[in-house]
Amino acid sequence: MAASAGPVLSREEVDRALARLGAERDAVESALLALQDHPGLRLLDGAELTGRTQERWAVAGKGLPLLWALFDRYSEALASARAVRARKAKPGAPELAELSELLTGDAVTVPGGAVPDGPQLLGAPAKLVERISLDALMTRMNSWYASVLEVVSAADAVWSALPARIDLLLAELNRVQTLALSLGVRAGSHPLGDDLTALAADLTALRTEVREDPLALWRPARVPAQRGTVPEGTAFATPTGVVDTERFDHAGRALDGVRMELEDVLRLRDDAEERLQGVGDLLQRADATLAEARRARGEVLAKIASSDVPAVPGPASALRERIVTALELRQSGQWGRLAPMLDALEDAAAKELERARQSLTEVTQPLAVRAELRGRLDAYKAMAARLRVAEDPEVIERYEKARWLLWSAPCDLRAAAAAVARFQQSLRPAQTEADAQAGQAGQAGQAAQAVEAAGQTPVDGQVQGG
Repeated sequence: MAASAGPVLSREEVDRALARLGAERDAVESALLALQDHPGLRLLDGAELTGRTQERWAVAGKGLPLLWALFDRYSEALASARAVRARKAKPGAPELAELSELLTGDAVTVPGGAVPDGPQLLGAPAKLVERISLDALMTRMNSWYASVLEVVSAADAVWSALPARIDLLLAELNRVQTLALSLGVRAGSHPLGDDLTALAADLTALRTEVREDPLALWRPARVPAQRGTVPEGTAFATPTGVVDTERFDHAGRALDGVRMELEDVLRLRDDAEERLQGVGDLLQRADATLAEARRARGEVLAKIASSDVPAVPGPASALRERIVTALELRQSGQWGRLAPMLDALEDAAAKELERARQSLTEVTQPLAVRAELRGRLDAYKAMAARLRVAEDPEVIERYEKARWLLWSAPCDLRAAAAAVARFQQSLRPAQTEADAQAGQAGQAGQAAQAVEAAGQTPVDGQVQGG
């Protein structure tokens, strides 16, 4: 064998190189065996691939048999070097030169087609065979391994993450569709039915894409390994990245939204009759209140001399027509139209009852004013008795005048209010005098307290000193 073009290794260097290359060979063998048993590889070999996965696997799929072929050449070259080293315990210069060539020189012959990532001059004819070193061969095996593992691991990650979850979501979709059909929600007749149909189509398409083109849903943490390059970090490390679940997550959120709306429809179906009954009850109470207002208006017109008593509005017949329409929608299961109509009916019925109550309040206001004036007159009469002026002729005359106005029909509220005010004014002198007497009595009491506090006793109108 020709002498090595490079420096000749010493015996120690030869032994260290053999140990290193042997360890690398064992690591490559373990990695290739693990790759050969990788579940992603078996799935890729048996799948009908499309798109990006088909393009990548068309190249990377040739890598495993090529790796084994290169590994065999590597093992053979290493075995040859070990055989030379085993000839003598202390190899001489010829053996060291041969070992240096085997371990560091271009001593490995590989077919040109077996190293497609090897450097080629532009326009140069393809080489039938090529000689490279063991280190160069290891580098190229690492590169091919990274290319194959990138595709295998990514496909396996997608297949492990999504198909089962998509199947569960499809099962949930079927359950929601069954609920929708039970509520009469169908595609073409209800927006939620259209949403469910679109979701089913999206999930089915996603399931197909996951099965046939998993790499379309893989987002690598770095640019995928290219042929002819050495991947960063450990050559046999598993590539990193994430599975793109955005479409799946979006479908899940959309299905949750549809399910919640259908549950609202289910509650509407169960509560519609009770809610319509509640609307009817509100309208009945409004009608009863309006009837009371009409009766009270007649009483006011008979008992109160007034021309500004407001008219009482009629019943809300339009609301009853809308209730009939809502009942028809309920019978036909048109929940999409019934839901907003029920909300509007409940709001309108509540406002109608409030309007009836307001009308009753406005109509009965004169009666309330008369009752308030009667109460004041009675209170002033009691005050007159307390002030001992109830027998005063003026007081009696003014009281009788106010009482006659308040208890006659029709009652003139303005005149009655003025009469009550005049009656109150007739009590003011007596009230003022009573207040003055009370003030004097209070002052005398304060003086007595002051004398007692000083220890003095008044005698015959004079104060005697101690």
